[in-house]
Amino acid sequence: MHFYASCERTHRVVALIAMEPGKGYPRHRHRGAEEVLVLQGGYRDALGDHRAGEFVRYEDGTEHAPVAIAEPGAPTCVLLALAHEGIELLRGA
Repeated sequence: MHFYASCERTHRVVALIAMEPGKGYPRHRHRGAEEVLVLQGGYRDALGDHRAGEFVRYEDGTEHAPVAIAEPGAPTCVLLALAHEGIELLRGA
């Protein structure tokens, strides 16, 4: 499951992301704020654990590399993310 839409003019990105337990999304930096709604499962990053039903906001310039929680029986982590000005993938970080 994956959905991605972006606007060339504003660089706004809307993404539906699915991560299997123990798998992650590449380290990235936010351009503008990013807002995430955890729809299923959960993930971990430098701010802690984020579980289904939680809303998380990252401010402009923050970086993270979310990894789906891999507890026994953990479901696929499904996120709806809105990056207001897109993201920058960070290599080698």
